[in-house]
Amino acid sequence: MQVTLMKGKIHRAQVTEADLHYEGSISIDRNLIEAARFFINERVDIYNIDTGARFSTYVIEAPAGSGVIGLNGAAARLALTGDKVIIVAYANFDSDEARTFKPSIVLVDERNRRVNSTLPPAAASLTHEGV
Repeated sequence: MQVTLMKGKIHRAQVTEADLHYEGSISIDRNLIEAARFFINERVDIYNIDTGARFSTYVIEAPAGSGVIGLNGAAARLALTGDKVIIVAYANFDSDEARTFKPSIVLVDERNRRVNSTLPPAAASLTHEGV
């Protein structure tokens, strides 16, 4: 049996830009991508805390340390600059893996800088490519 679990999330990030005319995606500060253990081009769900909107797109990299959370293309219609969002990636696991898997949870401050992360002990030493 396969089960879908949250693999990682960035909690309460603030949208810093919205570009309707850019090819669709979400731009995320590289430091946050690594902390949440996301992959470039990975599908993520976005939950807009301010409006209740829920939608999916894929991850592209913004410069490390920039604090950028940018919605591009059609997604730019679903959140405004300043809105708080939760960004979540999911993965499929077999039932044995699911019992022991621990997701990466990244909390950020008002400038989208990581203030806390919950990483499984083994994952804390992995590089992003090792995930």
